[in-house]
Amino acid sequence: MARPAMLGAVGAGAAALMLTACASNSASAPKPTSPAAASVSGTSSSASSGGGTILPGEPDVNGDGKVTVGVLSPGDINDHGYYESFVDAAETYAKQKGWTVIKRGSVPTSDALNAARALCQQHVDLVALGASELKDAIPASEEPACAKTAWYVPESGNIQQTPKIFLSTDDPTQDMLAAGYAAGLLMQGKGYTKAAFVAGIKADFSVTAAAAFQAGIREVVPSGTLVSTYTGDFNDSAKAKEATQAMLSQGVKVVYPYLGGATDASASLANGSGALTLTPGTDRCDSTSPKFDISVIFSPGDYFLAALEKFAAGQLAMGVTRVWQIGVDPYPTVKLCTGTAEQKQKMATFISDIGKKKINPAAEVKRLGGS
Repeated sequence: MARPAMLGAVGAGAAALMLTACASNSASAPKPTSPAAASVSGTSSSASSGGGTILPGEPDVNGDGKVTVGVLSPGDINDHGYYESFVDAAETYAKQKGWTVIKRGSVPTSDALNAARALCQQHVDLVALGASELKDAIPASEEPACAKTAWYVPESGNIQQTPKIFLSTDDPTQDMLAAGYAAGLLMQGKGYTKAAFVAGIKADFSVTAAAAFQAGIREVVPSGTLVSTYTGDFNDSAKAKEATQAMLSQGVKVVYPYLGGATDASASLANGSGALTLTPGTDRCDSTSPKFDISVIFSPGDYFLAALEKFAAGQLAMGVTRVWQIGVDPYPTVKLCTGTAEQKQKMATFISDIGKKKINPAAEVKRLGGS
């Protein structure tokens, strides 16, 4: 699934079908500004690495002799992608540790605060938001009912850090530029020049993603063009298929379904026309129905798992921001499911160069991401 307002989190609620075909606009991903937080890149986010507070007794924060993790998601937690990966990470790890998971999907943003309060009343030790769309739940962290509760929140540049929450973030411009570069490598090999970006709502994060994706394509195919379509809904398969078919009818040879529950419907249609496809967040190189040529991996489940491991070790500090960087950390990353050894080596070098700051994604988007 696309990263909502990360896809950060991707908004599941949507307006009517827009099917607005337009060239990508240039934009840079927002970066977290958290003066009260310790900004942690690399591999650690503990208090000892530069700030924050570890709650006494962690992971059994409330001291009831058991560990319970409460998960709230704004999307479909059975979407086979972005939102589901978050819940899967919690359940898989909790089972290993003998913990309990309380989960709720498709939480309306208007109900975020009440949903969080309800979790605290069930004596959870950790409240985990599946996407930053549910940021209105955060004030509950300051309330008495949640006093003995740790908080995990995906950050997308629009959330104020507080001493009560742990934030996890990345820079979407990095992985989307790399996604475009991967597509460009395959396009170059096949002589393709036209790609499509099919997303849900047209918002800053989705427009930013499209611009970075186009810039990446143009790193390899200077004459490459990208047509962007916004259906108004990340999960409506009928709208996704209509948008995808419209793009295929215009002769596109690459389709990026930057979607949630509608991803497979779009990708399957693209498969039928022989177009190259990419994943929006998870590694699906082994998938055969639909088939993907490139996995763009920024799964919130991978980020959350790292936090759960810290939580289990009593090292998850509140008041800290964990910044994930492509080419430095395991995630985010981009993986060519198909392609030659030479193409895969070029991909690895490009990612490494971003990590080493030899490539400035924001500058590349400004240079190549416009119409």
